[in-house]
Order: sequence, then C-alpha cells, then structure tokens
Amino acid sequence: MAVVEKAIGRGRLIWLGAIAGLAVAAAAVYVALSPARIATAPAHPPVPITVATVVRRPMPVRVDTIGTVQTIANVVVKSRVDGYITDVLIKDGQYVKAGEIMFRLDDRVAKAQLAQIRAQLDNAKRDVARYRPLVKQQFVSSQVYDTAVATEAALQAQLDNLQAQLSYYTIVAPIDGRAGTINIKSGNSIKANDLPLVTVNQISPIYVGFTLPEAELPTLREAMAKGPVAVEARPEGDSGAPIAGRLAYFDNTVDANSGTIAAKAVFENTGQRLWPGQFVNVSVIERIDPNALTVPARAVLVGQNTTYVYVIKTDKIAQMQPVTVARTVGGESVISKGLVAGQRIATDGQLRLTNGSKVEIRNTGAKPDTPS
Repeated sequence: MAVVEKAIGRGRLIWLGAIAGLAVAAAAVYVALSPARIATAPAHPPVPITVATVVRRPMPVRVDTIGTVQTIANVVVKSRVDGYITDVLIKDGQYVKAGEIMFRLDDRVAKAQLAQIRAQLDNAKRDVARYRPLVKQQFVSSQVYDTAVATEAALQAQLDNLQAQLSYYTIVAPIDGRAGTINIKSGNSIKANDLPLVTVNQISPIYVGFTLPEAELPTLREAMAKGPVAVEARPEGDSGAPIAGRLAYFDNTVDANSGTIAAKAVFENTGQRLWPGQFVNVSVIERIDPNALTVPARAVLVGQNTTYVYVIKTDKIAQMQPVTVARTVGGESVISKGLVAGQRIATDGQLRLTNGSKVEIRNTGAKPDTPS
C-alpha cells in the first residue's frame, strides 16, 4: 500500500507541474500581446510606385496581322530576236529607269537587211511614179501599174517590220525598278524568248499583301466607302516609325477553308524600307475612336480569374480594381469597363502591391486623382 501511495503522489506532482508550466506560458503570451506591445510593433513601410492618370483621347480601332511585301510590277526581260550580246550596260542590283538601255545585241545583219529593203522600196516608189501618168495615156497597162503599187506596199510593210525588229537589238528597261542578277553576260549568243536576261522589280510604289478574318469585311467595306483606309507596316528588325500606306483593295472571294479574305495595301516606299518577299507587321486602321478611355498598358495586370489595375485613392491606399481591356494600341490599353477618367493608377511597382497597401508616389507632375 505504501508503494502505491508513493506512485500516486509522484503522478500528482507531475500533473501539477504541467499545469504550472501552461500557466507560465499563457502569462508570457498575454504579456507579448498586450496593447502596449502591439502599439509599439513596427508597421509595413509604404510601397514606392509611379502613377498615371486615366484619360480620354482619340485612339485608332485597328486590326493587326502579318503580311508580305509584293511587287506591283515584275518583268522578266528576254530577247525578242536571236542575236549576240555585245554590251551589258547595267550591273547586278542596279536601279533602272523605264527606257534606259540595259543590253545591246549585234545588229549589223539586221541593218544590212534594212538597207536592202529600203533601196528596193525607193525603186518601187519610182516605178509607181513613172507608171502613173503612162497608165492614163494607156502607154502602160493597168496590170503593170497595179503590180508596181502592190510591190511598193509590200516593201513598205517589210521595211516597217525590219525597223521594229531592229529596235529589239537594243533592250531597254520596261519599268522603273531594281534589276536583279544579270543571268547572261556580254559575248553570249541568245535565242528569241529563251533564257531571261534579268528580272526587274518595281520597288516604288509597292504592295503589302495580307489576310483578315472574314468578320472584318463589313467594317472594311464601310470604312472604304467613307474614304481611304490607312494601313501601317513595320518590317521585322526595323526600328523606324511605321510606314504609312492605304488599303488598295480586298479580294472578291472569302477563303472558305480559312475564313479569311485577302487584301493588299499600297505604299509609296520612297525610302525603300519595304523589300519584295519581306515579312512585315501590318496594322489596318478601320476608324478612330475620338473618346477612348486609356491607361498605360504596363499598368494592367493579369490574374488567374481577372484583369485588373491598382487604383490609388486619395489617402494613398492601393485598391485592386478589375477592368475590361478592349484593345491595346502602341503601349496604351483602351478600357471599356472598370475605370473613369481622372483616376490615378499604379504603373510601376504594382507587383509589390496588395489590396489596401500604403503607397509612396515617386513620380512628380502626376495629375490629381478624383475621389473613389
């Protein structure tokens, strides 16, 4: 019995010791969370940000796509007669003007034939002139006179044909444009309509071809009915301003397989920034929205379920505001729902914000916000 009582007493002591320990811990927690200590706890510092003001401004309504640069005119230059190339007067890649001499062929045989026919024609003209008064006096039969007249007409036709053929021995540029690689050099013989001598591409003006969704067709037709539709092109890797052009036409059929319609825009291309075969970014500006609500595109954040911005209230508190972005043009997002003009929104540093964060505005000159 003594042993049992000692064991029970030892257990009671352990239990009482545990209760005492819990009491001490509770007292420590109470002291740590006392109002005096909470009041002296450090607060989160304001988040440094920059802001921008929501404004209304004219913004284009446009469709962006990819296009390829295409020549309006492309001419493959061939010889129209058999001959021997005596002179090549252009270089590979040279810009040529319409009518500029590019090649000369040996025309000595053609000139000799022309001289022969010209002599025969002169003689036939003299026969006609001599027989004309004689046939009236019946010293020459009408048949002889008619034969002389026919001979003169036939020789004149041959002369005209030879003169035309002689012009083919001098090959000129058919259009203004840039020559490609010269395929046949001087000293070679060529046949009529055989191998191409060179290809000339028109560079200015020039086309850009692209496709648009068929849903854009009604809007395009309406826009073209009101006047020229502006189109901008920017070549890949080109850091210059977009190149301005206009919509030339769209195809007469919608592609049933892709649901798109082909279109072409024309560009003056005076600086020759557009080159045949080049891929370019294309923007078709269908109209101008005169009163679009805009914010910098970098201010818009994309969450799992919504797109949002942080509105900065008058007490410099950030408030998360869901928004609907209609389109983004040149670094500016057009907002169709969620904001009003005059509000201030965070544009840099907003990734560190949470709803209700205190902020410190770093940029100066920002327009004052409106109460929200």
